[in-house]
Amino acid sequence: MKKLFALLVIAGMVSFVACGPKGPSEADKKKTADSLKADSLAKVEKAQKEADSIAAAAKAQATADSLKADSIAKAEKKGGKKGGTTTPKTTTTPANQVKAGQGKG
Repeated sequence: MKKLFALLVIAGMVSFVACGPKGPSEADKKKTADSLKADSLAKVEKAQKEADSIAAAAKAQATADSLKADSIAKAEKKGGKKGGTTTPKTTTTPANQVKAGQGKG
């Protein structure tokens, strides 16, 4: 009787382990793969938008710098033709030159 009981207990344990939890189903695997793919695509799109916005900002800055340089050039050109006020050029004479190691004071 003990041998029969032991045999039934072992058979029950084997069947219990065989019916245990299974791995993820194919549908779950596909959902996970699709989810990961969508996440990575979203990250790529976000990075692309950031790169585009940085490029647009750089282009706007370059345009602003160009317009500023053009307006400065036009102002200098107008001032030179009309004989407007210009700042006099200062020349350095030996009296007001500062040698290396000397301070202004």
